[in-house]
Amino acid sequence: MMASKENLYNYRFILIIFFLVSIDIFSKVFANNNLLFGESIKTFFPFIELLLIYNSGIAFGIFDNKGDLASNLLLILTILITLYLLWMIINETKDRNKIALSFITGGAIGNVLDRINDGSVTDFLHLKIYNYSLFVFNLADAFITIGAILIIYFEFKDYLK
Repeated sequence: MMASKENLYNYRFILIIFFLVSIDIFSKVFANNNLLFGESIKTFFPFIELLLIYNSGIAFGIFDNKGDLASNLLLILTILITLYLLWMIINETKDRNKIALSFITGGAIGNVLDRINDGSVTDFLHLKIYNYSLFVFNLADAFITIGAILIIYFEFKDYLK
């Protein structure tokens, strides 16, 4: 009975991942259906514009447009990383770290599913400060960043105890 409760307990992290992936997929479908490629639209957020682009590379467009081989290698690498993240969630003992890893995993799965669909990732949130373009990202990227920040915060908090 105890093992069953523990499995049920771990399912809540699967639900977090599923929820984050669903939000990411919905946002990308919305962006693809409502934005024109390359057209920038101001939002009510002062530093965020909507700008639909497709990134076949990794962060900040690195390895973008390097062909199918690079895209497929990135897909395989991302799938392997995602499987490792799931293993980490299962074996992690601290709930707060499981939550942070769930954010990273949800973001990774969202981008993997997007890359499987057409070989690239849909980005549409443009961070721009004083006409200086920093980068274009999506909600999956934001989830990964939030998870990474949480892990760093938790590690510093534990270190300073």
